[in-house]
Amino acid sequence: MVECLTGKKILIKGNYAIANAAVLAGCQCYFGYPITPQSEIGEFMSGKMQELGRSYVSAESELAAINMTIGACATGAKAMSSSSSCAIALMQEALSYAASDELPVVLVSVMRGGPGLGNIYSSQGDYFQTTKGGGNGDYKLIALAPSTVQECVDLTYKAFYLAHKYKNPTVLLADGLLGQMMAPVEFKPYPYPEIDNSEWALTGAKGRNSRIIRSYAPLADEQCVFLEKLFNKYKQIEENETEWEEIGTEDADIVLVSFGSTFRNIKTAAKICRQKGLKVGVFRPITLYPFPHKRLNELADRVKKIISVEVNMGQMINDIKLSVDGKVPVELIHKPVGAPPAPEDIAAQVEELA
Repeated sequence: MVECLTGKKILIKGNYAIANAAVLAGCQCYFGYPITPQSEIGEFMSGKMQELGRSYVSAESELAAINMTIGACATGAKAMSSSSSCAIALMQEALSYAASDELPVVLVSVMRGGPGLGNIYSSQGDYFQTTKGGGNGDYKLIALAPSTVQECVDLTYKAFYLAHKYKNPTVLLADGLLGQMMAPVEFKPYPYPEIDNSEWALTGAKGRNSRIIRSYAPLADEQCVFLEKLFNKYKQIEENETEWEEIGTEDADIVLVSFGSTFRNIKTAAKICRQKGLKVGVFRPITLYPFPHKRLNELADRVKKIISVEVNMGQMINDIKLSVDGKVPVELIHKPVGAPPAPEDIAAQVEELA
């Protein structure tokens, strides 16, 4: 079993890196159910959490796992679950409740091919599932998308921080390739301040008034007031937490956009295009919600074309089109499932589209 190490680089698989980071972030409770390609997260937690005297449960189902996570978060604990694609689909109702109850659930979603059971190959087909939501009503999940194993660590830290800062479910959205990839990683100490949850956590009412956490508002007017409050919070998240990375966009005629591990390939593709005389830059949303609409709209004022590169049938491209508001054409280069398109193939298609 991989040990939690800080201060030095070690070669580690993405799933183990995420689990390591969760422990170092102070995760007190883990509830999960095994499914490829994220099973190593639960495997690691099954040993390390017990070794540290923290709570670990291998639940009877994904439904049980996410609802146990909700229960733990209601006490103010740092709690996490992890799963993949078709199993995350089973959790959607609970995520809607967690958003309505304003609970700091951290969920790791390591994507595989779909729809349905699909297969165990890597995919980015759960972009809609994560950013648009499969539960009922108006709500948002904070969504962070790592592109390297190092970012699996850094963004796991950030997921716990943002979940508790905003009392909002937060998803670390990785693809199966990242979950299974090995790379050198440095585990630095958890860099964020601890959030005081004493004003809302259900820890027993001895010495204070009782509290209740619920999502039901019996009157329409009450629900309207609550939703206005909830969406004011989302506005704050959009203003303060939107994050992206861009390279070579200052003189670009074409910008390639991707998220997750696919970003590695479009960076190389852009270099190939530059060698052929095409001015190509790259852009990566790190937060899928909040999505960097404003920055993409600014880039659309001075580029000729934006191309979304995705391992799905085309999902993020819809948010890109909304962002640019018709200012420039938006094209798609994609592969439905498996490893991302090779840099040489991307470059060739960019040359054709140019």
